[in-house]
Amino acid sequence: MVERVLLASPRGYCAGVERAVETVERALEHYGAPVYVRKQIVHNIHVVRDLEARGAIFVEEETEAPEGATVVYSAHGVAPSVHANSREREHNVIDATCPLVTKVHVQARRYAAAGYTVVLIGHEGHEEVVGTMGEAPNATILVQDVAEARALELVPGTRLAYVTQTTLSVDETSEIIGVLRTRFPEIIGPKREDICYATSNRQWAVKDMLEQIDLLLVIGSRNSSNSNRLVDVARAGGVPAHLIDDETEIDERWTEGVRTVGVTSGASAPEHLVARVCDWFRANGVEQIEPFRMVDEDVTFRLPVELRRELALADRTDR
Repeated sequence: MVERVLLASPRGYCAGVERAVETVERALEHYGAPVYVRKQIVHNIHVVRDLEARGAIFVEEETEAPEGATVVYSAHGVAPSVHANSREREHNVIDATCPLVTKVHVQARRYAAAGYTVVLIGHEGHEEVVGTMGEAPNATILVQDVAEARALELVPGTRLAYVTQTTLSVDETSEIIGVLRTRFPEIIGPKREDICYATSNRQWAVKDMLEQIDLLLVIGSRNSSNSNRLVDVARAGGVPAHLIDDETEIDERWTEGVRTVGVTSGASAPEHLVARVCDWFRANGVEQIEPFRMVDEDVTFRLPVELRRELALADRTDR
């Protein structure tokens, strides 16, 4: 029987997610519904449903939004071709791309412009990877794992650089970069690893608590890369782990023979989902629910410049 639940810290929303969600909320307040959002603003179904209820319309491609519509780009970033399509349709674009993702785009673009072939470490099909590859599609090679890094064949004399998706496993990415540097000693890369602070912090928080828990529950949606990596970290450390959207997906069989359960949440998961999971355990007789460790993140990002300008202009007009 479960006796104790430990809550990982930090967990949940990162600064980029907070910024993206607030962008859609403020856009709805300012422009009124509908506001179109390209892709899921962040990878969490609860967040998407909440914003839909407020008047947001989620579309797969910007071309699905009507001419002249207000369109918000998701936190994961877009290729330059997306901006071009919106310009043709005269969309009022608000780009909610996480600034840390934008940094990777800028790096990829600069490396390619300087004549480098760019190795992008990431997962094929992920929206962030699609957007980054769009910056220099003819100069970018995707490497997804160590095996692909070992198998990479290039023309002798190729000038090589690397960038990474921001939501990867810290350990696996370090191993891939190590292979690339061994095979291609002249390869260059960013001064600091591109994996974002929130992804790294949440993985380290899970690692720190593994010796204290028998099971880890990660609150996050299936398409959330950083949430899936938290599951991977626990399993790599020998602790069973499961990804759940909310408390309704908890399988009581997972808790058989378990005394201490760890709970964390991906960077796109709102904190009220953690509260709901805690309530589930309380309803099942668990009284000891406590933070494993308290860690504060003080990173904040300003709203997209397009929206800030509009809100400032509206504020001056109302005075």
